[in-house]
Amino acid sequence: MKKYIRAAAAALIAVNIFTAAAPKLYAAPESGSTDTVQQEGAVDGTQEEIDPYQKELENTYKEKVQTNELDGWAKGPGIYGDAGIVMDAETGAVLYGKNIDKKEYPASITKILTALLALEYAEMTDEVQITAESLTCLGSGYASIGMKEGNVITMEQALYAMLLASSNEVAYAVAETVAKGQGEDYQWFLDQMNQKARDLGGSNSNFVNANGVQDEQHYTCAKDMALIACELFEYPEFLQICQTASYTIPASSTTEEHIFQQKHEMLLEGNSEYYNYAVAGKTGYTTEANNTLVTLADNGEMKLVCVTLKTYPGHVYSDTKALLEYGFNNFKKVKISGQNDSEKITSIPDDACVTLPENVKFSDLDSEISRMKNGEEGLLSYTYQDNPVGEAVVKLSGDKAFKDISGEEKIEESKMPVWQLLLICLLIIIVLLAVWLVIAAQRRSRRRRRRRRRNRRGR
Repeated sequence: MKKYIRAAAAALIAVNIFTAAAPKLYAAPESGSTDTVQQEGAVDGTQEEIDPYQKELENTYKEKVQTNELDGWAKGPGIYGDAGIVMDAETGAVLYGKNIDKKEYPASITKILTALLALEYAEMTDEVQITAESLTCLGSGYASIGMKEGNVITMEQALYAMLLASSNEVAYAVAETVAKGQGEDYQWFLDQMNQKARDLGGSNSNFVNANGVQDEQHYTCAKDMALIACELFEYPEFLQICQTASYTIPASSTTEEHIFQQKHEMLLEGNSEYYNYAVAGKTGYTTEANNTLVTLADNGEMKLVCVTLKTYPGHVYSDTKALLEYGFNNFKKVKISGQNDSEKITSIPDDACVTLPENVKFSDLDSEISRMKNGEEGLLSYTYQDNPVGEAVVKLSGDKAFKDISGEEKIEESKMPVWQLLLICLLIIIVLLAVWLVIAAQRRSRRRRRRRRRNRRGR
């Protein structure tokens, strides 16, 4: 009996050891620790620490890039910013991600959300009046084109002033005008900013003004800003405005002439920072936010959005260019149609795609369907090791049981890795073997007792 109990115990111990060891076998390697940055001194070989600013700069560059931790993912460059993201505007795939959900101050890139709402709610011919309230946001050194109370310009002129010259008073006036057109006030516009960010999938933003003037309660994250920027590809007016190098608001009966230029240097042909695939974007800067930048780029095959937040001076454009080149050179689109055999889906758009690096296959992905409120369509989302790689609106099955479910239903279509399946099967076999050994030992023990009883009776 003891022999079998010992055997069962040994099997169970093996299960525990194997289970404990398994995560370590398949866990991604830890990122290397950041050593203290030093520079060599004189010929005698002595070393002295570099200045604190340079040390902080180098440490920021060496910070972990989360997408670089994904197995088989194309390794992206380091950046001199707290956070950065490259997103495929057509699939929603996150190609590069460093602290994409970290709260940061946006500064003037806030204005792309203000522009998005203006394009959605207003007409380009609407009159925008500069009010006393819109001038109260201005402080020393704040971006302004020098508008005065009572000045009246068109919404089109206002968008040029806001997106090219980053005029804070005009951004405030745009928000007031859009809200007034809806019979509402400035606070309504701010509520719409936050609602729009949520509607686009954002979850880590709080906007308390329309221009990005510093406020501790005004924050966002790289992912949320990328989602907002992706939506702006749908508005040709936005792209046209951003691609304008210089603009003039002519003098009128209410307004003096104003001339201003585009500040995003990657959009200026002839500038040393010019990038031929850049089609739109917005700059931002405050002492607290440091440099922030949103850039939309299109190489004819892919439309990408790059957002960098809290970037050190002198690196915002070089970082953005490196990230966009990384995205264009290391990823390709893979069609979803014909790859998904879920019985819940009746049709998938022909142009629906995921965006993947060379070493990741479609079969490596996990998928999930979120049923939409109309009950007939769903959002089919794909991830690779929890990183979004694409989504598409699909037609769902007409199954009555499926339609009767109220609210939103999520159906996971995850594909478990082969090693996990093998591990589970092995554990089941070991457990069953241990149980069998225990039961067999108990049966043999009972037989021995019965034989002893019979022997006693025979005497």
